[in-house]
Formats: sequence, structure tokens, C-alpha cells
Amino acid sequence: MDIQLEQIKFDDNGLIPAIVQDEQTGNVLMLAYMNKEALQKTIETKETWFYSRSRQELWNKGATSGNKQKVRRMSFDCDQDAILMQVDPVGPACHTGKSSCFHNLYVEESTNNRDIIFQLAKEIKGRRENPIEGSYTSYLFREGLDKVLKKIGEESSEVIIGAKNHDKEELVSELADLTYHTLVLMELAGVEITDIKDKLIARSQKRKED
Repeated sequence: MDIQLEQIKFDDNGLIPAIVQDEQTGNVLMLAYMNKEALQKTIETKETWFYSRSRQELWNKGATSGNKQKVRRMSFDCDQDAILMQVDPVGPACHTGKSSCFHNLYVEESTNNRDIIFQLAKEIKGRRENPIEGSYTSYLFREGLDKVLKKIGEESSEVIIGAKNHDKEELVSELADLTYHTLVLMELAGVEITDIKDKLIARSQKRKED
């Protein structure tokens, strides 16, 4: 369903709540408010704009800090009175320096592990850009592509052995090792996690069309 601007329901103050979500990890980054002008600017610039209720003025997220949010997708709820924006964040969302404004934990029944792959990829990239003595990841980057490929070959064989042994714990451990070394290879080759996701999405869409 295509929503027209005149169908959006602003409150009595001319505002609508906007939830901002990291497109890659799914983590909720912040909640802010938009008026009609902020919404229009967001649509035009593909960057998040909000209305400050305390200062009573428009503000472009990251205009001062540099922590901009590139809008990738925007949707409205069933009543058209709330916005969900999925963004590519350039830096933390919170003024405290935290990646999300929702960092004050109140209840936790399980560990949030949605973004662990992205966190690991970021740490691997950091080891490449800033090598640390004694770091295994830094060692792999020093040794280069052939060493990384050799390790992937070894880990692939160990995954097969774990599966043949019908040992779930061993298999999970070896799959984790293979995933790590694959991420190192991806960093060397300039392949992003989103590149793989996009390829899988394209294949899925093709299967549906076929």
C-alpha cells in the first residue's frame, strides 16, 4: 500500500513519532518526532530530520556530530500515526556515544545476539587497520591471502568431520571457526556482509519469479 503525505496522521501538535532502526542489525537506535517539514526533508535528502520539542526547531541528525543516518526504508504503521525508519547509521545514535539510545537495560531474559556477526566483522576490520601485537587476527592479515585460504580449507575439513561424528557441540564450534575465518577473507577481499545478503535476496526473488 502506497501512503500519501496527506494520509499521515500527525498529533494535535503536528508531530508523529519516528522509530529509527539499524537496517543491518535490526537494533532500535532511537525514538524522535517529526513534523510535516521534517518528514519532507527526510524524504528529499534521504537523511533523518526531526523536530525538537524542547527547542521547537528542525534538526538534521548528525549535522553537528557527523553521526548521520542514511535512510534505506521508511514505513508507517496500520493507523498511519507512527513511522519506522530503517537506516544505515554513520556513527552512534545516542549523544552519550552509545550506538543506541536504548542502552539502559531493565529486563533481560536472553542475550541480544542479533548483531554479533556485524560486531565481529567490525573487530576484524579494526585489527586490519590497527594491528595489535599478539593478535591472531593481525597475524592472519600479516601472513596474507594464502594463509587465510589455508585456514578456511582446514576449518572446512573439520566441519565435515564434526558432522560425520554426529557431534553437535563439535560441529557448532567448527562452524564458528569457519565463520570467523570467512569474515577475515571477506575483509581481505572487500566483501561486505550486505553483499551476501543482497545476493541471497536476489536469488530468493528469482526463485519466486520462476
